[in-house]
Amino acid sequence: MDSSILDTLGVEIIGVMSPVSVCMLLVVLLVYTLSSATSSAAVGTIRTAANLVYLESPSDSATRKLEGALLNALVFVVLIAIVTFVLVVLYYYNFTNFLKNYMRFSAFFVLGTMGGSIFLSVIQQFSLPIDSITCFLLLFNFTVVGVLSVFSNGVPIFVRQTYMVVLGIIVAAWFTKLPEWTTWVLLLSLAVYDLVAVLAPGGPLKLLVELASSRDEELPALVYEARPVVSRSPVSRGSHLGLLVGGVSETGSVELQAVSQDNPNLRDSEAGNLENEGGETAPLVPNLRDGRTSSSGGSGSGSSDYSVVDVRLDRGAQFGNGESEIVVDEEMSPLVDMLGWGDDREQTREEAPEASMAATRGIKLGLGDFVFYSVLVGRAAMYDLMTVYACYLAIISGLGCTLILLSVCHRALPALPISITLGVIFYFLTRLLMEPFVVGTSSNLMMF
Repeated sequence: MDSSILDTLGVEIIGVMSPVSVCMLLVVLLVYTLSSATSSAAVGTIRTAANLVYLESPSDSATRKLEGALLNALVFVVLIAIVTFVLVVLYYYNFTNFLKNYMRFSAFFVLGTMGGSIFLSVIQQFSLPIDSITCFLLLFNFTVVGVLSVFSNGVPIFVRQTYMVVLGIIVAAWFTKLPEWTTWVLLLSLAVYDLVAVLAPGGPLKLLVELASSRDEELPALVYEARPVVSRSPVSRGSHLGLLVGGVSETGSVELQAVSQDNPNLRDSEAGNLENEGGETAPLVPNLRDGRTSSSGGSGSGSSDYSVVDVRLDRGAQFGNGESEIVVDEEMSPLVDMLGWGDDREQTREEAPEASMAATRGIKLGLGDFVFYSVLVGRAAMYDLMTVYACYLAIISGLGCTLILLSVCHRALPALPISITLGVIFYFLTRLLMEPFVVGTSSNLMMF
């Protein structure tokens, strides 16, 4: 019996929701910590790309605030659309090095200046005894290590994910300084823009994803990648790993093929065929594909415990000494199985490179999603903790629905619309209905 989608999607959901939850929690803590250090008047005078047209004032009427917030959101969304289209054009004409250097500079700027400002505010708030030289050295090392971790190869995935979360926290903490009306209208506008940019024909994000997929390259953007470690227990995966591909690089592919122990002649003939194709065989690699145990068939002869590894060395000469090595990636996304890759036991060898490349990729979430989730929760934290809980549950629920739709639709989906819409609705429902009800009943000592 085939397992449900939810049985294999849990690891992916946890792998994405955990960093999102950590990011929102730390932004809420920063808002509570630094709220007393800065006054609302000082926050209102900050001029950013999100309030170029209208600078909200507490004395303005509600109509004036709404009109100004709509203008600010329109200008900000147009600026984002223009920048995204420019990014697509540069990537289309292979200005990849320029884009990488630009992203490195952006990460350095965010960590060094915006992060440094938050760091100094925390030092002043808690009166930490630290001199300027030590502070500068700490900030400089933190910034350099962050840029190298995000854009360099060979860095542990946990370090890279940590710095991606830190980048989201820093940017979100600055966005929480926007005026209230501008913040809510901006969040809704970005949710609509994200929906159009990803799903509409000719949308900038849709074009960028399709272009990166056609070139088989990583997206030229700051993207959080969830690559959970999948359990290799024979019972957990079952027959869903139709063709298990170990690891793939530009020099060849590794293919695991099941060989039954019931027919030694078939096993020997398959091994001979692999050798004739110019590969090397290792007959004692544990078979991770088939989930059968000896107890299921009453004896050990009914299951296959070993596989043959076929290492294609067509371009092995690119190595300096002409040797190749077997690389089995321990991190494989369960979403690969849900997308239908590897379900058929009779896949051809031409499909193996495509399936193996997909197997090494997990769910990817843009850094902007981290930022605006946290902005919504941070803005809710400025009112009451009850609204924080409601918005958090709404965002997580929306993200879970988006991940389930991702496994069903088999295409890139926007992560903002469902979560932001639910978050905004829950915020105003909690603020206008639940909070007065709870406060009123608590004040009158009513038990319910």
